[in-house]
Amino acid sequence: MEFPQQQKPAGDGKIVYPPGVKEITDKISNDEVVKRLKMVVKTYMDMDQDSEEEKQQYLGLALHLASEFFLRNPNKDVRLLVACCLADIFRIYAPEAPYTSHDKLKDIFLFITRQLKGLEDTKSPQFNRYFYLLENLAWVKSYNICFELEDCNEIFIQLFKTLFSVINNSHNQKVQMHMMDLMSSIIMEGDGVTQELLDTILINLIPAHKNLNKQAYDLAKTLLKRTVQTIETCIANFFNQVLVMGKSSVSDLSEHVFDLIQELFAIDPMLLTSVMPQLEFKLKSNDGEERLAVVRLLAKLFGAKDSELASQNRPLWQCFLGRFNDIHVPVRLECVKFASHCLMNHPDLARDLTEYLKVRSHDPEEAIRHDVIVTIINAGKKDLNLVNDQLLGFVRERTLDKRWRVRKEAMMGLAQLYKKYCLHHEAGKESALKISWIKDKLLHIYYQNSIDDKLLVEKIFAQYMVPHSLDTEEKMKCLYYLYACLDTNAVKALNEMWKCQNMLRGLVKELLDLHKLPVSEANNTAMFGKLMSIAKNLPDAGKAQDFMKKFNQVLGEDEKLRIQLEMLISPTCSCKQAEICVREITRKLTFPKQPTNPFLEMVKFLLERIAPVHIDSEAISALVKLLNKSIEGTADDDEEGVTPDTAIRSGLELLKVLSFTHPTAFHSAETYESLLQCLKMEDDKVAEAAIQIFRNTGQKIETELQQIRSTLIPILHQKAKRGTPHQAKQAVHCIHAIFNNKEVQLAQIFEPLSRSLNADVPEQLITPLVSLGHISMLAPDQFASPMKSIVANFIVKDLLMNDRSVGNKNGKLWTTDEEVSPEVLAKVQAIKLLVRWLLGMKNNQSKSANSTLRLLSAMLVSEGDLTEQKKISKSDMSRLRLAAGGAIMKLAQEPCYHDIITPEQFQLCGLVINDECYQVRQIFAQKLHLALVKLLLPLEYLAVFALCAKDPVKERRAHARQCLLKNISVRREYIKQNPLAQEKLVSLLPEYVVPFMIHLLAHDPDFTKPQEYEQLKDIKECLWFMLEVLMTKNENNSHAFLRKMVENIKQTKDAQCPDDAKANEKLYIVCDVALFVIANKSTACHLDSPKDPILPSKFFLVQDKDFKNDKEYLTTEMRQMLLTGKPKPAPVLGAVNKPLTVPGRRIFTKTTTASDTASNTSTNSSPLSSSTINKNSNSNTATESAESRTQENNENPVIKNDEGKKEASQNATPDAGTEASPVKRRGRPPKTAAAAPVVAEKEGGAATGGGAGRGRKRAADPNSNPAESINIKMSKQQQQNDEGTKRQIDLQRWPFVSREQETVRRREHGEEAGRALMMVALLLGSEGDTDIELESSPEGVICGRKDSERCPPRKDRPAVQPGPTHIAREIPSPQGGEFPPAGRKSPLVETSKAELAVKRKPLKVNSRL
Repeated sequence: MEFPQQQKPAGDGKIVYPPGVKEITDKISNDEVVKRLKMVVKTYMDMDQDSEEEKQQYLGLALHLASEFFLRNPNKDVRLLVACCLADIFRIYAPEAPYTSHDKLKDIFLFITRQLKGLEDTKSPQFNRYFYLLENLAWVKSYNICFELEDCNEIFIQLFKTLFSVINNSHNQKVQMHMMDLMSSIIMEGDGVTQELLDTILINLIPAHKNLNKQAYDLAKTLLKRTVQTIETCIANFFNQVLVMGKSSVSDLSEHVFDLIQELFAIDPMLLTSVMPQLEFKLKSNDGEERLAVVRLLAKLFGAKDSELASQNRPLWQCFLGRFNDIHVPVRLECVKFASHCLMNHPDLARDLTEYLKVRSHDPEEAIRHDVIVTIINAGKKDLNLVNDQLLGFVRERTLDKRWRVRKEAMMGLAQLYKKYCLHHEAGKESALKISWIKDKLLHIYYQNSIDDKLLVEKIFAQYMVPHSLDTEEKMKCLYYLYACLDTNAVKALNEMWKCQNMLRGLVKELLDLHKLPVSEANNTAMFGKLMSIAKNLPDAGKAQDFMKKFNQVLGEDEKLRIQLEMLISPTCSCKQAEICVREITRKLTFPKQPTNPFLEMVKFLLERIAPVHIDSEAISALVKLLNKSIEGTADDDEEGVTPDTAIRSGLELLKVLSFTHPTAFHSAETYESLLQCLKMEDDKVAEAAIQIFRNTGQKIETELQQIRSTLIPILHQKAKRGTPHQAKQAVHCIHAIFNNKEVQLAQIFEPLSRSLNADVPEQLITPLVSLGHISMLAPDQFASPMKSIVANFIVKDLLMNDRSVGNKNGKLWTTDEEVSPEVLAKVQAIKLLVRWLLGMKNNQSKSANSTLRLLSAMLVSEGDLTEQKKISKSDMSRLRLAAGGAIMKLAQEPCYHDIITPEQFQLCGLVINDECYQVRQIFAQKLHLALVKLLLPLEYLAVFALCAKDPVKERRAHARQCLLKNISVRREYIKQNPLAQEKLVSLLPEYVVPFMIHLLAHDPDFTKPQEYEQLKDIKECLWFMLEVLMTKNENNSHAFLRKMVENIKQTKDAQCPDDAKANEKLYIVCDVALFVIANKSTACHLDSPKDPILPSKFFLVQDKDFKNDKEYLTTEMRQMLLTGKPKPAPVLGAVNKPLTVPGRRIFTKTTTASDTASNTSTNSSPLSSSTINKNSNSNTATESAESRTQENNENPVIKNDEGKKEASQNATPDAGTEASPVKRRGRPPKTAAAAPVVAEKEGGAATGGGAGRGRKRAADPNSNPAESINIKMSKQQQQNDEGTKRQIDLQRWPFVSREQETVRRREHGEEAGRALMMVALLLGSEGDTDIELESSPEGVICGRKDSERCPPRKDRPAVQPGPTHIAREIPSPQGGEFPPAGRKSPLVETSKAELAVKRKPLKVNSRL
């Protein structure tokens, strides 16, 4: 608009005042000026725009009021009144102002703006006038006049600043509305908003200002909402200059740009329509800190509760998600933190976030993995539906994280979810079912080696899974149904947890008992050992040892503390008493002046582990009541998600476990009455568990509960005679444990059972055999003699040596327990009876152990078919082989029997770990590991694990390696914790397993050609399988010790066959391979050995001092081949044979063919041609282990080639007079064969093998029917021509067996008729039960202790161990058994060449036993 020319006042410039108002000049006082101005104000207030006459009349006054006198008057009231007059003047004269000068207008508006500051004080007497001024200006939009001024921006900035500064919470809505109208009109009707004016508005959005004046923030927020269409362009220009062009100088708010974007987005996303693409550009900045700032901003924008930015701007959302993979750690961390809010506020975005969180859950940064867990758990705690199964799976994975902080967060988070949704059912059964896996997963973590993990699981169990703060009934109900819902591994972990806590209570009790003894050096030593054992069960073992020493010192000084601790670990301590004891002990150890007390924290860890917070007598009674309700059908089993049968069985199992750890809590008639009811139930498992509970807890039944005793005895007798095998075992042990007249009770069971044995009814034989075996073991003095006749006349002759029924000829190597024939089950129990009988006697005075060992060896040699009548099925033979191998291993745990086990018998036992049947290998390896880890078996049996390197199943090799690691760590730890063990290192130090391993591998039946690369490579793999674990660390220069040990072995002879040059050569070759492996894997092995190794005399004979074996048995070419390998065609194995992945091992490649996957239940599988093999050589070899175990024993594929077919058909011509037999016989040869010269055994090493045949099954003729195969007589030349032909490979059967190994012997006429008689002679000859005795040969005598005493070891010859030292000789026997004196010569068996031929006879199928 254009300003009009200056109007002239009427009356020639004379100022006209309203009636009654005198002239206002500077000559009068301020009060008078105020008085007169009030009248002027009233006059202008009453005027309107239509009063043209008055407008002209008072024009001079209007100009006069704009004079300097008024605008700069120091009086506040004068200025206010003048401002009100001026505002009315602008109203009256609108749209044309009476003031034409730009400068004057500027002065006037700046003056008015200054007066608006009076709005700040709402309690001021003049506030109404200030409000009137504001209202007038807003209504008239007076400030719009300033648009034509060049520097109008200064006025607007001052106005906006004034309004934002004066507004406060005392202003009512009208004030805010007028302010809004005034400012919005300036923005919306102007040509644009300058940056300075925009800053004036935006500065109120900055967090610092926002917190200072919330009303100013609200005013700015409302103003921006109202003017969004106008101001959006200005905002976009501002952010464009700052974000894209980097012009931070354009505004003082440039450093707050991201805060402003967040606030503007919260006010109205439309304000940032043009800004969001600029943020996508900044997300890709090269500056990490800049990307971090943008990510923080966008995280707030996307995560805001009502934000729709992700759906409205998908490109920006996708670009933001890309920052989850940013190289800058803080950026990734910020993204993960954002995910929590996003999941809670926008569940629809969970799918987009899941994949990125999956990657971040494996982030190398610990903090990021930790925050991923926090993000998911926080969302889950708010609402379980916010997190899907995949997100919970990420948390589940992190429970096994390598970092403790991450594992702890994951475990605690899952525990909190479980307590909220499963225990308290806050979201219904559906949510509880969704996370029902948590309880199992948390308990599985107890299998981890870290003590921190174990302690946290115990804490979670006590606080979240079964909260100890609950009432006893609620607590036990929670435990009862939890135990019923756990999977098998979780149950085992929970049982182990209670076992560990009970063990720790026992250690503390022993420590307190030591405090009661007089002070002595021995007492201090014992006390130190207990403290070290306790410290191992606490976190941070180093600090724990120091704190436990301090705690022990406090215990010695404070008797009251000892009393409290004794009460805490007392079997009669209740849960409430335990809480009081823990509180008192903690109070005594608390020091108020110490803010942190690590000593007290460590003691708390100990108290938490030993305090009985769950189980006491009251708790057991509550559990028994729950069990009774389940039996009666009145419990809430179905509501808890378990069937009544499951609840009853699991409840009994729970009580059985607790009977081990808390036996005293069961001593009540009510509890035993309920258990008696369980004994009468039809469920065999329930009755078995009940008997075991009686066995563990019933020591006082006979003296205190006569009624229970009278009811229990006949039930136990009935179970021992006609119950299941497990019930019979527990019944016999129960009688032995709780009754004083146990001899009478056992006799009443033994006599009728021994008279009723009948091999023709094997179904009724199993339970009696179990009972008789355990009775003879528990009471050997009373029943050893009667058992001898039973063993000789019934067990061996009538049961084991007779096959009455014909087994299932389906070709399977393993079947379920239900499919095993009753006769074989009886034979298995018969073998166990023999072992229990011998373990009870603990002596070999009658030579019964020798006979038993020969029986077991013969069973292994004959593959389980002792009579070789071919009546037993393959699966039943597998059961018998497993039983025989386990029996030898069980006898080896007793020192008196271990001494008489010959090397041949040890090797036969060890080869079971390479049996053709997967389940036999698996179960045998597990039994071997458990016996070794408990230090029950001698060290030599650890060498058997070296043979696992040949196992074609990757899982079995991995399991064997874990077993080795565990056993070696247990032995090293035992040596550290027991100072006396230093004197018996020969039987404890893991390195001493190497001589046994070398000897075992030298007699490996597959090791027939000492200079063949493939066989040497197998030997190398087996050696490295063991040495890799032993050589992990070079402690005390152990690598040099190993080298020295192997070098010393080369200076000895094989004690098993000292005069056999071939056997000694194989021993030396294995030594050279071992030295080669050690030298290539260690740079420190050539240093001096810390001490001279001792070799076992049972396996190695010391040579004269002049003997020196410095020959190199490995050629340079062979060494190079062993080091680098050579290309060779991959063998074809069955479905179970997976490729070896360990470096240095032979790669087994499985070819999947139609015959592999078909249901092949016989050995007549269609052969694969060589072209088929080549075609499938590159096929995928990955097969799941579970599928492998299912298929491996059901199929016997035969692999042939055309050339092999021709050769096989030529060799398949039977000699005249040979007897057609399904399989070649094995075992003791007829007398004619036994009398044959031993030369054949030494020639070629493979004809009858020099031991090469033991433990390997030979493949049947390719073109013959396995059911009707015949014996073939081959000349030596024919056997040599067979080299290069394809071998039949059975699923599970071992590859790389040369044709020379597949020798056969002709069966003599009349052999079948005398087989049984010869076998009985073999087995019972030493007991005098028959007149047929074995011939002895002095060549089989092994150098014993006396020989070593006669020839003590010197520096120039290897030291030989006087005899195998059994672990049990160094570790006190729990049974209190006595061991033979150290000077006694080992009762070694003198073995004839004929007997050697039996044990080393070639087996008929290419497999290990």
